[in-house]
Amino acid sequence: MIAATLATAEDAHAWGTQLAQSLSAGDVVALCGTLGAGKTQITRGIVAGMNSQAAVTSPTFTLVHEYLDGRLPVFHFDFYRMDSAAEVIGIGWDEFLMEPGVVIVEWADMFPELLPPHTRWFHIEPQTGGERVVTESSKS
Repeated sequence: MIAATLATAEDAHAWGTQLAQSLSAGDVVALCGTLGAGKTQITRGIVAGMNSQAAVTSPTFTLVHEYLDGRLPVFHFDFYRMDSAAEVIGIGWDEFLMEPGVVIVEWADMFPELLPPHTRWFHIEPQTGGERVVTESSKS
């Protein structure tokens, strides 16, 4: 299990960059936490850690962003505005899982049944002092 305390947005980015070094094609990263917990900052770090030059934004309105210029392709999903698992499947979810890249899902706990068993689940908990604690678990 991985656990980390992140004091700043820069720490979240650096932690994501470090996590990227352990990721391989076919990996799925589930990021769970409240609004503003740091899910997108961690994703920015993962994408940077893949040596991508892409500007990472939250895919809340486009639902998925593709970053194809790094060591591995990264497919960045946000389930926050999705109404059902069927809607997620309808945007090509299954096809993305078969791609030779890394899938990152913000708000993954909204539809945990869609994520494969080998998913790495990370829970981000904001603390009263402003830092965030990230823990890894085997499921949502």
